[in-house]
Amino acid sequence: MVDAHTPGWFTELSPLWPGQGLSLKYEEVLEDVRSDFQHVQILKTAEYGNMLVLDGVIQVTERDEHSYQEMMVHVPMMSHPNPENVLIIGGGDGGVLREVLKHSCVKNVTQCEIDGTVIELCKKHLPGLAKSFDHPKANVIVGDGFKYMREHENEFDVVITDSSDPIGPASTLFEKEYYQLVKRALKPDGLLCAQGECIWLHLDLIQSMQAFCRTLFPVVSYGYLTIPTYPRSVMLRNMGFLQQQSLTAVTLVAKLALLSAARTAIHALKSLYER
Repeated sequence: MVDAHTPGWFTELSPLWPGQGLSLKYEEVLEDVRSDFQHVQILKTAEYGNMLVLDGVIQVTERDEHSYQEMMVHVPMMSHPNPENVLIIGGGDGGVLREVLKHSCVKNVTQCEIDGTVIELCKKHLPGLAKSFDHPKANVIVGDGFKYMREHENEFDVVITDSSDPIGPASTLFEKEYYQLVKRALKPDGLLCAQGECIWLHLDLIQSMQAFCRTLFPVVSYGYLTIPTYPRSVMLRNMGFLQQQSLTAVTLVAKLALLSAARTAIHALKSLYER
């Protein structure tokens, strides 16, 4: 919410993290609209560049988005021997799509985002993220990911769920039925990676998701990343693999976590140098 008590500051408050909030100074409200699904805002912040906010919750900022996008994409993509056909559910800011297309082995990326307003506003105000929607390998569908996956079976090598939090239009993406559909949409050697909330705040949800994922996938792994504009600066990824040999990915997760930390440090130093 734009803080009425402290002009020029945006404060993120949510029942998902009671008793705490994050405030960022902003210079301008670039967009403030209600789509068919949610309240969409884009603000120009003083320190973090342009920022996307959905229903009062920070989704991405230009300054730290790489930490989320890179780990959400490159861990699953590098864990699969040949990820040619990829499905992204959500991800309307375009960052996950941008990172997937960095892998030359990819032949086709389908993205299913329920809210077309998010896509269009990110094209306008977050062009560094939303630059790949017109890529020849990209098939962008504005629609319900649940419905799309019900119509596709044994088709994808990797499925990445880049969702908002488990309230509003993304709530169903944290339920067992959704993961059953993902498993059905994956090829026999496929794998998924999904946004998994914060272990400091959502342990009950995480335990529940881990429990039902282990009934669907022979290998389930959890990884985390750090990003300053997310609650407690921690975000987790839930990964499910359909083949036992993918246990080697656990080692890969650790290696890529170190790589992500190094990349974050480089980005931070570059940001300081450019000021």
